[in-house]
Amino acid sequence: MKILQALFSPVAILYGMGVSFRNALYDHKLVKGTSFSIPIISVGNLTVGGSGKTPHIEYLVRILQPYIDVSVLSRGYKRKSFGYKNVMTDDLVENVGDEPLQIKQKYPNVPVAVAENRSLAIPQLLYHSPDVKLVLLDDGYQHRAVNAGMHILLTEYSDPFFSDYLLPIGRLREWRHGYQRADIVLVTKTPSGITENEKKSFISKINPLAHQRVFFTRFDYGLPYKLFDITKSIALDHTMDVVVLSGIAKPEYLVQYLQSKVRKIHLLDFPDHHYFSNFDIAQLYKLFKQVENPNKIILTTKKDALRLKIHEEYLEGTGVKIYVIPIEVAFLFGGEKLFESSIRDYLLSFKS
Repeated sequence: MKILQALFSPVAILYGMGVSFRNALYDHKLVKGTSFSIPIISVGNLTVGGSGKTPHIEYLVRILQPYIDVSVLSRGYKRKSFGYKNVMTDDLVENVGDEPLQIKQKYPNVPVAVAENRSLAIPQLLYHSPDVKLVLLDDGYQHRAVNAGMHILLTEYSDPFFSDYLLPIGRLREWRHGYQRADIVLVTKTPSGITENEKKSFISKINPLAHQRVFFTRFDYGLPYKLFDITKSIALDHTMDVVVLSGIAKPEYLVQYLQSKVRKIHLLDFPDHHYFSNFDIAQLYKLFKQVENPNKIILTTKKDALRLKIHEEYLEGTGVKIYVIPIEVAFLFGGEKLFESSIRDYLLSFKS
């Protein structure tokens, strides 16, 4: 790591200077972001990928949907289309991106849109969905062209921003002190067993400002359901071998969960948002066949499952057992009520 730091530190410093200059333009109002007459909540992070934004946006949609007409606006990372697009439940994943499609399929009545330029997209979103009263800006922490009224910053417990480095040495998109723009910091993928003292120690390393609130969340995994037949589910047990197909940024949290549930794990890991090729699927089938335990399944995430859709005919023909494991966000230390009241207070105090 020290050798890499020495080699790439000049690049990282130049990158950091560029980011600092850009942020300074916004901080000093030399460049002004666009404000809107409805509240905007930005959900993002300081690092590249892996913090669990989509499940947390789904959590926000779930708690807000009964009380306010909420919408989600995303860039649609790695989609193969351009410009503004309203996401439909039957869209092809390559046209809208896996995460926006995942949200739309889970909440079909919630308007979801993708666009590169979010400040231009919000008026289009409101034109197509005039009843919308709140926009959740997915991965919008660095998108300062939109003046969000609330910023929610995510950071992983096992890989926090305060221990990371700027690109390309580390995963930081901007200097660590960028956390100061946040109103709420969510520490994600937290081990369930952390103590109060460990919590306090972690918060002290964040060093939150007086107005900032810090919460800890974890993922709760549900009963896996069949990939192409959601009515059929399966219970994990200690006699089972599981082939994990992963195209997410950090599968370690899922693998750690499975280690206590099954006999053995066989991981086939790809980069985040990876579009599975025919060769990849052949690799998957080969690995599955090599597992000698007759009690075996393939397990994947919902995000990955969306990118398997184009291989449905082949996968169904092989007869392999492929299941999707659902996840939900849960708060630790009873933080959900205070978190939800923070969101409510912002919405009630919003003035256009």
